Amino acid sequence: MAEKLVVIGVTKDKGRGVFAKKAIKADTVIETAPVIVMSNEDRLLLDKTLLHDYIFEWQPGGELMCCMALGWIPIYNHSYRSNCEYFMNYDDDTMYVQAVRDIKAGEELTINYNGEWNEKKKVWFDVK
Repeated sequence: MAEKLVVIGVTKDKGRGVFAKKAIKADTVIETAPVIVMSNEDRLLLDKTLLHDYIFEWQPGGELMCCMALGWIPIYNHSYRSNCEYFMNYDDDTMYVQAVRDIKAGEELTINYNGEWNEKKKVWFDVK
């Protein structure tokens, strides 16, 4: 599904990113991807590698774990006023990305790494 709506390109200052191939309406599900779920102990190891920047917290039933989303989800860049939001489906071990507003063709698609599309809490790379 994702390849019909988006393409991976290069940004000026963030490396690779995900861009709209064509206009995308608000509430459109852009991508659904399976995840690989790992324990909190695995996360401690992953935090020492480059993969730290690509994993998500995963908390089914309140248990702290992490996951690696497959597909293009790890390539979406962060924005505190993102145009997309990601959701986790703990029942079938998937994540999906959905547009929170209309997106223009050529516009970069972003998610807020805090989970809520408009959350202002500083993420790890902005904390000094």
